Amino acid sequence: MEFLTKLYELIFKGLGDDEKWRSMIDYIGTPTLYFVLFAIVFAETGLVITPFLPGDSLLFAIGAMGARNIGIDIYTLSGLLIVAAIIGDAVNYWIGYKLGPAVFKREDSKLLNKKHLLRAQEFYDKYGGKTIILARFVPIVRTFAPFVAGVGKMNFVRFWMFNIIGAILWVTICVGAGRFFGGYEIVKKNFELVILAIIVISILPMAYEFWHARRKSKTHGFDPIEATTIGEPVPPNPPTVVK
Repeated sequence: MEFLTKLYELIFKGLGDDEKWRSMIDYIGTPTLYFVLFAIVFAETGLVITPFLPGDSLLFAIGAMGARNIGIDIYTLSGLLIVAAIIGDAVNYWIGYKLGPAVFKREDSKLLNKKHLLRAQEFYDKYGGKTIILARFVPIVRTFAPFVAGVGKMNFVRFWMFNIIGAILWVTICVGAGRFFGGYEIVKKNFELVILAIIVISILPMAYEFWHARRKSKTHGFDPIEATTIGEPVPPNPPTVVK
């Protein structure tokens, strides 16, 4: 229970707090911390029921802590997190491929939000297979995109190519940004605001695409959120996830 409390305090309240990171390292050791962070990134990308876990903000914080020399080897950890992101997307793809629309059969599901799935599908309509890369930087869509790719039976080789490229770019850019900016005093003193800015910036592309899709759907007399089945086309453009 103490471990879970410390983990909650670190992940959801203390990403910018050096002392909380040091306390966690002292409590479980560096190798175990690496494993925990690996599990968080895997779950955030690989399980459609955990889109609430930190993604961009966690990676930025890891880079920032590396800049402050608190005992984290960001190069080793970055490599592990790239692997976690790749495996996570692969598992998510497999779940979508095997289970498909049946997973979202219940309209009142509290864990599996069909609106999020349809937003990810709209993202695919615009960007096609490249969504696997672009979605890495968009919260919520990042978690649902590989699932949609599996449901749409996206070509496996193409999926893995985009999956690997996306994971490398996502981890290196976010950790690298934290490593570069994390040492600045203004960032140390306003870390929560920096994390909030990262979250807002990450959400903006999804918010714009959603607004654009709603505006376009109203023009054509169709609301994509009212769609009820995964395989149902979203007028005026059909899904392109099978590319």
